[in-house]
Amino acid sequence: MAPDASASIIYTSGSTGRPKGAVQNHRNMLHNNFLRTNDCHVCPEDRVAALTAATANSIFDVLLPLVNGAALLPFDVRHEGVNRLASWLTSEKISLCAMSSRLFRAFCQTLTGAETFPYLRLIRLRSETAQKSDVALYRKYFSADCILYSGLAATEAGNLSSYYIDHHLTIPGDELPVGYAFQDKEVKLLDDNGREVGFNEAGEIVVRSRYLSPGYWNRPDLTQSKFRPDPSGDGRRIYVTGDLGLMLPDGCLIHKGRKDFRVKIRGYGVEIAEVEKVLLAHMEIKEAVVLAEPDESGEDRLLAYITRPASSLSVVELRNFLAQKLPDYMIPSRFTFVDALPLTSSGKLDRKALPKLDEHRPELSQSYVAPQNEVERMLAEIWAEVLSLDRVGVHDNFFDLGGHSLAAARVVSQVIKQFRLELPLQSLFKAPTVAEMAAVIDERQKNRLTEEELERILTELETMSEEEAKKLGGGAR
Repeated sequence: MAPDASASIIYTSGSTGRPKGAVQNHRNMLHNNFLRTNDCHVCPEDRVAALTAATANSIFDVLLPLVNGAALLPFDVRHEGVNRLASWLTSEKISLCAMSSRLFRAFCQTLTGAETFPYLRLIRLRSETAQKSDVALYRKYFSADCILYSGLAATEAGNLSSYYIDHHLTIPGDELPVGYAFQDKEVKLLDDNGREVGFNEAGEIVVRSRYLSPGYWNRPDLTQSKFRPDPSGDGRRIYVTGDLGLMLPDGCLIHKGRKDFRVKIRGYGVEIAEVEKVLLAHMEIKEAVVLAEPDESGEDRLLAYITRPASSLSVVELRNFLAQKLPDYMIPSRFTFVDALPLTSSGKLDRKALPKLDEHRPELSQSYVAPQNEVERMLAEIWAEVLSLDRVGVHDNFFDLGGHSLAAARVVSQVIKQFRLELPLQSLFKAPTVAEMAAVIDERQKNRLTEEELERILTELETMSEEEAKKLGGGAR
């Protein structure tokens, strides 16, 4: 078979859009196995675990041990259960095991610390970016004879980088790198104008290599947009990954998430992966994912899904934790606790299967208290409508419920319209509960607005920017 003859078509999971089939030829598949063989030191004595089935990863999982004369042993996690994985790894004398980062965390939750894994020499994390918390789990449950392997790969470009971790490696910063580029894979970071960025600056990851996919099956338009000829004319090509990264001065790469997951929140650019990483830094949180969805006004807001912690963790505590590390516009408006995050058959997060937004009032530090009079009832209804909640208690803090500066402007606008009185935006920041706002309204009942005054104030509020709202609110939230 000719080296450039097509060998496979691998369809992506479609997590960022419609699934697309990346064509691979024999040359690239053999080269990819060559890189992985040398990097992981795969040899005939190895016994390699195959934990996925019918996925793109399974193709390489099968080829890697077989071309090296090693044993390949399948284990169906979905049917056998992650609880049986530890005993299976030991009984089958598995030496090399690859699994998704999320499966690794779920696996570690089943361990007691008494397990030894005497044959396991390498754990390779894949599919999704690993976290520093994964390193802590590795060092807690696995011996110094076992190495943790992280890296970056793409269906269209194969293995891009690798990063080895042992019990003694010091990892600077709060993020776990994906490591250093493989030979024959030159990694660069470009800004939105196609210019290369400097060290410690975020940019889109592009790859220059002779070993890239020929393109997408029956998608010439997509192939042309993602693959480009190299200006050098030496046979290399360029692949635009759609991932964001940051390069350290020593050439070590840090993955910053998908470019697709960069969103605008109240006028500010937000990398969703950055919010997820801060959430995962909380000692009580094992798994978390953040989405951006429009609210009732059409403005995007952040929603956080978190696996239910062992101990009680309130929304207020979460907000206070995030407020110490993130600007207010990066703090999710809503937090939903789930028993487990949904995964695809390949172990990746299935964002499409996440539950729909829960419109129930979040669990706060104080119990729900119903409105006691007509003013409180009207205020509670306004807040519930703006925040998309089923109910609001009279002692609930507006900002603990997910409110922010622009939402505050919408609330004050509705209050002015309903009660026809002058009310500065700052009043909601100073009186952030329904009961406190009701008292403010009682004090101002005598100062009714004329039609002209009402129209002028409402226009100002409805056209207010985030910065203007913050300034009028006293700079908070």
